[in-house]
Amino acid sequence: MQPSSFDRPTAVADALDRVGYLPDIGVATAAYLAIRMGRPLFLEGDPGVGKTALAQALAEVTGSRLVRLQCYEGIDASQALYDWDFPRQLLHLRAAEAAGVSDVEGLERELYTRRFLIARPLLAALETTPAVLLIDEVDRADDEFEA
Repeated sequence: MQPSSFDRPTAVADALDRVGYLPDIGVATAAYLAIRMGRPLFLEGDPGVGKTALAQALAEVTGSRLVRLQCYEGIDASQALYDWDFPRQLLHLRAAEAAGVSDVEGLERELYTRRFLIARPLLAALETTPAVLLIDEVDRADDEFEA
């Protein structure tokens, strides 16, 4: 079901109900507004109240990919955004050396292209359309990461 087909909060509630999530009208309205406005939905609550289940259900009813970022103490930007695939870069350098590549500047530029990038959850969510990004346990992350 396309997000544009949700013309009222009860349509969101009905779609969520069909995939096994039973929202109250407040949750359905918040989800409807987030979908229609293209804005994030921040959920807060005790463990087991259905925050993760709502993200999974929203991904299912909108046909979106669910991307999950699990936060914990010590998580840093490279674990959330992206990282470089150093072993692959090294193999590429060795192969280029064995092949006798002489364009060093071109080789250096090539090492830092998308080909050697490992997408972590935030980048994966940005590259995937549509996507539901679930950032779980954000309260466990360090203050530097939250900033």
